[in-house]
Amino acid sequence: MSKKLVAYFSASGVTANAAKILSDVANADLFEIKPKVPYTNDDLNWMNKKSRSSIEMSDKASRPEIAEKCSNMDDYDVVFVGFPIWWYIAPTIINTFLESYDFSGKKIILFATSGGSGFGKTVDNLKNSVSDSTIIQEGKLLNGILNADELKNWLDKLN
Repeated sequence: MSKKLVAYFSASGVTANAAKILSDVANADLFEIKPKVPYTNDDLNWMNKKSRSSIEMSDKASRPEIAEKCSNMDDYDVVFVGFPIWWYIAPTIINTFLESYDFSGKKIILFATSGGSGFGKTVDNLKNSVSDSTIIQEGKLLNGILNADELKNWLDKLN
């Protein structure tokens, strides 16, 4: 039986809620990807081109620092990685997270929350942040009210 981790970045709490429910249903450990410098509401104002999130997302090389690493990443075979969709892709802190570990031979399953957009080019954007032997796949948008049965059905389909 594989050991699973749900790692997530959440700016407003929506993705955190989805991650907690997913970790319960998947019987997985939970790890929050926290930025070294937390985001303020002004930082997240996507309508302001000078806001921190706007600047980071317009620079493909941006890699916001993470506050702490998961100390036992080698223990996991399957890692669910969750985030809010920003500009049709994952926030660049997800690239930072993926580039911080050796995921060779591991399976990464993405999940996201979004105000209305889909995964877009998220998978293509993240593949360069992991080794070629890492399986990275688009998972599911976990918007709205989540129920355990719905998530269990999705997890069963993944196996």
